[in-house]
Amino acid sequence: MNIFHVEGSLVCTRRVDGLKNQSLRVLRDAFTGNLAVATDPVGARPGNRVFAVSGSAARYAMDDWKIYTDLTICGIIDLSDDEAD
Repeated sequence: MNIFHVEGSLVCTRRVDGLKNQSLRVLRDAFTGNLAVATDPVGARPGNRVFAVSGSAARYAMDDWKIYTDLTICGIIDLSDDEAD
């Protein structure tokens, strides 16, 4: 699992059938700053901090092995220890 910041939504007019009608988000890795695209079953919004899983765990998180993803948002972070002080 990794922590990301949601930069925004990704809208595609054409996509492979394996992505169905899943919401896509542009994420920025909180540690490296790299951008990535993830499927979003939880409804994250720009500005949210989220945690996501990659690889085969991403397909498990979507609860449908027919969805082609290798990065899925699993939750929105409300508070972490570094913010609790």
